[in-house]
Amino acid sequence: MPSPLNETSPAAPQPCLVRAGHSHEGAPLAVGADRWMVNVPAAATGQALSVMSWQGHAPGGPPLHLHPEQDEVFIVDEGEYRFQCGEAQFLLKAGDSIFLPRGVPHTFRQLGPVGRLRFLYTPAGQMEDFFAALSRLEGPPTPEAAHTLFAAHGMRVVAPPLAD
Repeated sequence: MPSPLNETSPAAPQPCLVRAGHSHEGAPLAVGADRWMVNVPAAATGQALSVMSWQGHAPGGPPLHLHPEQDEVFIVDEGEYRFQCGEAQFLLKAGDSIFLPRGVPHTFRQLGPVGRLRFLYTPAGQMEDFFAALSRLEGPPTPEAAHTLFAAHGMRVVAPPLAD
């Protein structure tokens, strides 16, 4: 017998259209000059996946971290990025993509002044909430604040960001 839908069950997947340059909730999320857009929200997929895009306006990237519960895929639309997954490093340019398996420490660094990425998480987890919380900060988090913020959203920071 099927179990009744309760408040913790994800809603059934629904079609969702998000126009170019917009986020599902309207305005893009921002940290400094960088912008994130939610292209396919977790709520539309029954929490199966979340698709986002990023517009970076300065070199840099997140600390080395891992997602115990989510696989991640990145597609580079513009710019150059150095990705690390485990001990391996990869240089990606426009049109390249990379799969990062759950449980493996990973990070990236935007190498130039401008870049654009699309990325997805499966299952969606708490990633949309993570980026919303990040956008509410006054600027990039301190290393201590990053550890706390990542942990509160199901991730673990294991080392600092990639250096130049």
